[in-house]
Amino acid sequence: MSETLKPKSPGRSERHSAAWGKRLSMLLLLLLTESAFAQNWEGGRPVGKFAPDLAPAVARAHRGAARSEMVKVIVQYKQVPQADQEGRVRRMGGRLNHRLHSVKGIALTIPVSALSALEADPEILSVSIDHPMKGLDDVTDVVTGVNAAWNAGYDGTGIGVAVIDSGINDSHPDLMDSTESNSRVVYRQDFTGTPTSNSSGAMYDLYGHGTHVAGIIGGNGYLSGGNYSGVAPGVSLIDLRVLDLNGSGSDSNVIAAIEEAIALKNTYNIRVINLSLGRGIFVGYAHDPLCQAVESAWKAGIVVVVAAGNYGRVSVSGSRGFGTITAPGNDPYVVTVGAMKSNGSSSPAAETKASYSSKGPTTYDHVVKPDIMAPGNGIVSLSAPGATLESQYPNEVLTGNDGNQDYFTLSGTSMATPVVAGSVALLLQQNSALTPDQVKARLMKTAYKAFPLSTAAWVPHLSQNFTDFYDLFSVGAGLLNVQTAMSNNDLAPATVGAALSPAVSYNPTNGTVSLLQGNGSVGAGSVVWGTSVVWGASVVWGASVTGSSVVWGASLPWNSNLLSAFSVVWGSSTGTGTQATSVVWGAAASSTDGAFTDAGDDEQ
Repeated sequence: MSETLKPKSPGRSERHSAAWGKRLSMLLLLLLTESAFAQNWEGGRPVGKFAPDLAPAVARAHRGAARSEMVKVIVQYKQVPQADQEGRVRRMGGRLNHRLHSVKGIALTIPVSALSALEADPEILSVSIDHPMKGLDDVTDVVTGVNAAWNAGYDGTGIGVAVIDSGINDSHPDLMDSTESNSRVVYRQDFTGTPTSNSSGAMYDLYGHGTHVAGIIGGNGYLSGGNYSGVAPGVSLIDLRVLDLNGSGSDSNVIAAIEEAIALKNTYNIRVINLSLGRGIFVGYAHDPLCQAVESAWKAGIVVVVAAGNYGRVSVSGSRGFGTITAPGNDPYVVTVGAMKSNGSSSPAAETKASYSSKGPTTYDHVVKPDIMAPGNGIVSLSAPGATLESQYPNEVLTGNDGNQDYFTLSGTSMATPVVAGSVALLLQQNSALTPDQVKARLMKTAYKAFPLSTAAWVPHLSQNFTDFYDLFSVGAGLLNVQTAMSNNDLAPATVGAALSPAVSYNPTNGTVSLLQGNGSVGAGSVVWGTSVVWGASVVWGASVTGSSVVWGASLPWNSNLLSAFSVVWGSSTGTGTQATSVVWGAAASSTDGAFTDAGDDEQ
């Protein structure tokens, strides 16, 4: 894995401008035309059994206008559904897509006209859309301090990392073992039901995203003389394919893959799951089956590392990209990763936030996210020849020392996430007894935190400057520092939930936002961010958190007079409400889920 500064290809600005213009226009159009549905819930909780984004379909069913319309849903029951329950939905015309035992549910394709029957079933708790899911590609950096871990003899050997993505082309020599005779992809399973090869020669990863992610985690740099090595070049990789040749998937694909990772945990010593993907947030995390699934993995002893999202440039009513964290990165258990860039330097002091990296707090729940940043633009990792991304962006392909097109350049929180996942593998090789909460707390406490108040970035293809502040909603606990994390011996409590990301609350009387501790969002047992010397909040987040736990004063990053901006994040037209009905996500973005898939970014 390496970061390169490369000349821009001809026509690049035009290509990016058109892509961004189309995406942003579509998103804003949906925000304006469908925002009425954003009031159909209460604090992120479904009203009745239906998630709020199902309201339009239910309304069409009641009008009798959806006789032939089908919808993909996840139905959760009070108990794990059995043959009787499955038989009932089949008789309604439903088709079973996945059994999702970890969330006591099933994924179905069912006639919209049958939704009222689901509402009437007393055994059903909730019905939500099986949302589309895509990979998040748009900026990561070379991790700081990995060489120190290698010099100490750690390379991730013995640790299994599940890559839930578009598949892995395991024929790449950089994914072989030290003898170059056996692949370190020890298991693979497809959850998409789509072809695993194409006429262009692509094998298993037809999109090109999962192979790139796998290389950042565990490539050994064989075809680059070590220049493009991943973070943990000795890890075993478990390939769970959930995204097709276009980088598209669904909630149920991802949930089924997470369940498989849990089932295979002991067989392959799976200690880490990498999720470089996401979607908009439609309900609070406690009611989202995707979030419930990642929590199941966490409670099973697997560290779940998730991309924050690439929506930091979206500014609705002057919100400057706040409130744009994607699911399941909104869940307080997982490690949520944002992206930074190096600006041509290997010094941590030169790292600045990538303007597209999504910011907290999370929709509805106001959870503090991201948790940590992994820096950089233009990450070089493994190519998947014949895959969609490589075909669309041939100028991003690099040759290896065999003269073939072995490497590819991508940028984004998708690339930042495997940097952290690989680093977790190093920590667990060093100390296998660490629990997921202890790993998360260690990474956050030891992160580099010496940032400026703000920085500006020029994005040529948008002809626009973006200003980023360095509050905890923008950069979390700071920049990943592997060397410091591995030399630190402080242990957070081993209990599950000890390092839950806390929620925050807005006080309209003084225009400040403060951490909430020991409340319903962060259990009393979550003492990591408390007042202790070792794990106090100011230690974890640095100067961005004061002794009074005020994390967002009236002057940063905007003041309380900008009520239209505040309403986007805090859900009130007057700036005084506490219920989050963010127009950035809500029900409005249902058809634009996923991430931008530009290969590279020209941010300066």
